[in-house]
Amino acid sequence: MVQAVVLLIAIALLGLTLPGTLELLILTLAAVYPKKTLQINPASAEAKLPRLAVVMPAHNEAAGIGACVADLQTSLGKAAGCELVVIADNCQDDTAAIAAKAGARVLVRHNPVERGKGYALDFAFKTLLTENFDGFIVIDADSRVDETLISDFQNVFAQGVDAVQCRYRIANPEASRRSRLQYIAWLAFNELRLLGREKLGVSVGILGNGFALSRAVLEAVPYEAGSIAEDMEYHLRLVNAGYKMRYLDTVTVFSDAPNQGTNAAVQRTRWEGGRFRLIIDHVPALFLGVLRGQSRLLEPLAELLLLPLAYHVLLLLFTFLIPLASVQYYAATALLLVVAHVLIAIRWAGGGLDDIKTLASVPFYILWKLTLISKLWRNARNNAQWQRTDRES
Repeated sequence: MVQAVVLLIAIALLGLTLPGTLELLILTLAAVYPKKTLQINPASAEAKLPRLAVVMPAHNEAAGIGACVADLQTSLGKAAGCELVVIADNCQDDTAAIAAKAGARVLVRHNPVERGKGYALDFAFKTLLTENFDGFIVIDADSRVDETLISDFQNVFAQGVDAVQCRYRIANPEASRRSRLQYIAWLAFNELRLLGREKLGVSVGILGNGFALSRAVLEAVPYEAGSIAEDMEYHLRLVNAGYKMRYLDTVTVFSDAPNQGTNAAVQRTRWEGGRFRLIIDHVPALFLGVLRGQSRLLEPLAELLLLPLAYHVLLLLFTFLIPLASVQYYAATALLLVVAHVLIAIRWAGGGLDDIKTLASVPFYILWKLTLISKLWRNARNNAQWQRTDRES
């Protein structure tokens, strides 16, 4: 009886971790494989460059939107024929006035029922598609960008790309140990994995900030995604329709990570709660689609089945405690793979000893994540809403 229970627990843990382990292995190997990725073609500079709108959804961002708009003006100055449009969505502060004063065009939206970033973006895209824009870049209202970001997006669109995601990094890893851990996690999640997908030739995903879509894509697949994880939800619809996001690693968008516990908890539970909601809602349909021969759905399915690394590692540790030698060998190998994946991400991004030393605090970070499970579950509800995360700076 005891052996049967142990075996059932082992099977359950293998079911929860093995898909994610295989996904991690494949993406890590693909990322280090010597294959060219999306690059700027100098010949595209001689072509007619598309007119792009930089779309910035903003909800009560009065404290920082002026600086963000000013930063983007530098990048706009290096691109021809592009425009910055801020969507002041259900704001109770001076976001709209400050953005307009800083030089942005402002669209104001009030809808007490349909609240969220996805609704704000859908409103903006539908409004701007009536104008002569060829594509749209989404930049969050707390971001800074590389000077050539907009011109690089113009160039890849001129090369025929119609959906693209750039690098997305934490801007303040030095703010706290938790911020540096999040920075390292993003190097793996936002960069190394996207690089692996790009080299595999599959859709790389949407990170919610620093992505761009052409007019043709948005006309074919409207941005009708109202969940708290609207970027991942829209990406699933995009792949299902036969489109593919590309990865542009020549430019970066930066955003500060909250370093105070309360603000960090709000951000983490919002993102991960939204992700678990998508797992509940979409994994069964994706699995059936793969069984029916829709191979393009395999990577989005595998991405959802790879849990956030803290939870993946915790489940592997539980797996290692199962008194079955084969299961323990698997768990040990999978844990080593996680370590290798993170170290490669650090090395690939030019990180150093400080980043590696920070990994010693991972056990405390996992314990902190465990304290957030109840809040995470609340954010996994169907009616979870857009919450702005305060930044200490």
